[in-house]
Amino acid sequence: MEALFSTEGVNPQHSFRRWRETLVGRGVPLEQARLDDGPFAAKLEAASVGPLLLTRVSHGAVRSEATRALIQRNGKDGTAVVIFKLAGVSTRSQDDRSSVQRRGDFVVVDHRPAAHESTTGSQSLFLELPRERLESVLGSTKLYTSLTMGGDVASAALTVKFFHDLVRVRDRLDPDSAARMASVGVDLIVASIAERLAQEVSRPLHGTVVVQRAKAFVEAHLGDPTLDPPYLAGAVGVSLRRLQELFHERGQHISDWIWQRRLEVAAKRLADPGCAHQPIGAVAFGCGFASQAHFSRRFKERYGSTPREYRHAALVSL
Repeated sequence: MEALFSTEGVNPQHSFRRWRETLVGRGVPLEQARLDDGPFAAKLEAASVGPLLLTRVSHGAVRSEATRALIQRNGKDGTAVVIFKLAGVSTRSQDDRSSVQRRGDFVVVDHRPAAHESTTGSQSLFLELPRERLESVLGSTKLYTSLTMGGDVASAALTVKFFHDLVRVRDRLDPDSAARMASVGVDLIVASIAERLAQEVSRPLHGTVVVQRAKAFVEAHLGDPTLDPPYLAGAVGVSLRRLQELFHERGQHISDWIWQRRLEVAAKRLADPGCAHQPIGAVAFGCGFASQAHFSRRFKERYGSTPREYRHAALVSL
């Protein structure tokens, strides 16, 4: 990873002050205070994988607080952060929930007021995502902020390993592969949160979690042309009738949701310069459409233009 800052070589009397100045300069909305009197060491590194920016942060024992004023000042209202714990122990508090993270865990923190304490030798990998990317599938981030996704959750353990390996091999990926792997990683994060929520929530929220799990499954299997309401119900372990009831309670139909997400993902790929080399048919099949004609008809009904016209307009405007 590219080193952005290190206290190595900095006068120990000034190392913490320089660290705070670095965070402020990079738009990190945190107030920090030290928790011990020993020498303070910190390091900031970054790497890009497709559209994702991964930041590795190593530092001594500190208490951090994100205040509403700092968040608004730094323009972070539309994003949330996924934090993979690499070393040390952290305690995070947000939305009336506190949790502890150790090596191998990850957690989501939204850009709302929050507090965090860490031990000496703490190291974490930060990934900032648009909040909508999580909420479109999982619902409000308030359901899962500061909820530890640990190794006891199978999908969480897989997600953590995936990102560790992705950082390690990123330089060997061509741009298209990097973008695809980044998308896979985000899908794994969503699936892990959905699985963790299923373990955590109280019975009154069970229906919400079933719908969230169903939507997460749809995201991970959009390219499967056999994905339909009965298949989806079986995948999340409820009857088709029950799943239909849960979607109807939220003003949605299962099949409409599946087609909506297929079209939205297809539109995103058509507008992505990194996917410009892909034929229209490949985009269609990759989003689960059985034929290019069916895709074109549904796409024009939704967006008012053919896929080819939509791609041309989007790429010309860049």
